[in-house]
Amino acid sequence: MSLRRIAAALDLSPSAVSLALRNSPKIPLETRNRVTAEAARIGYRPNAKLKELMSQLRHSGVAAKESCFGVISFYDTPRPWERSKHLTRVFESMRCRADELGYRLEPLWLKAPGMTLARFRTILDTRGIQGMLCFGSPDLGEHFPADLDHYAIVTQGLSIATPLNRVTSHFYNDLTAALNKVHALGYRRPGLVLGYYEEQRSAHAYSSAYLGWCEHTFGNPSLVPVLRTNRVEEAPLLRWLKTHKPDVVLFVHLYDVLGELQALLKRNGIRAPEDLGVVAVSQILEGTPFTGMEQNQKLMGTWAVELLVARILNQDFGIPTNPRIEMIESRWVPGKTLRSVPKRPE
Repeated sequence: MSLRRIAAALDLSPSAVSLALRNSPKIPLETRNRVTAEAARIGYRPNAKLKELMSQLRHSGVAAKESCFGVISFYDTPRPWERSKHLTRVFESMRCRADELGYRLEPLWLKAPGMTLARFRTILDTRGIQGMLCFGSPDLGEHFPADLDHYAIVTQGLSIATPLNRVTSHFYNDLTAALNKVHALGYRRPGLVLGYYEEQRSAHAYSSAYLGWCEHTFGNPSLVPVLRTNRVEEAPLLRWLKTHKPDVVLFVHLYDVLGELQALLKRNGIRAPEDLGVVAVSQILEGTPFTGMEQNQKLMGTWAVELLVARILNQDFGIPTNPRIEMIESRWVPGKTLRSVPKRPE
């Protein structure tokens, strides 16, 4: 009855009032403000049980079976996940969870030839797409277009500089967990080899975790200087090993670089773990002998979809003032490059 009262007072339809109270971008901002003010004046309170029921219907898929999410990125290809085993796993997890909740995923190429933001927005509105899952950008300083700011958006990773709701790996905790593991096994001189791209992609979380952990544990953040490389650079790496003599190396790089490290160790007769402990921290360790931390792509995709659904159910559209960030810890994967039992004190 309160909805009808507001509608009559403002000469609007009840459905328009309902949308306005849910802050739907389908209703002009001025109208939303008028409705909100009138609701406050008459002391309107929504029916919580009805909202709960509608939420359950949406989650079960009854009301959302024909709904879809746009899947976008700022890459120069329409489906960047098809070029990356890591992103493929994230996308498949997104697709699976979306299907369970009654949504389908529709890949849309933001950088298609001839595409403009105005045209892209028309495509979204014509297809009734309110939410977008973003796979990020190869440019780590990319900003999300203001023209698309009235949709619900969830991005993965940290490559988009605009404050968005996002799901990302917990880079800091991942490295701290790896350091705690090697310390428990008796290693006392850990060294960090860090890819330049991973350093930027993690917002310097890996190096921060390493330096902070070394200072807290040994009282010396510069026990072994961090070695930063583009890929596996043989001469600098061998020189660093000889000069600083770490007893274990934490190697943080993209997964397609791990084979280069394996080949370098073999080529130079460095045995792991007999001569040197090695921990790989990467997206995927499958198919390698390395012990280490592997990112959890299944949770990345699942949580991204669940976060987007929650934003839509709460009518939370646009660039958020206080973005919600879900951080996912990687999994410890046993391998062959660390000793299996703690070293006995000499």
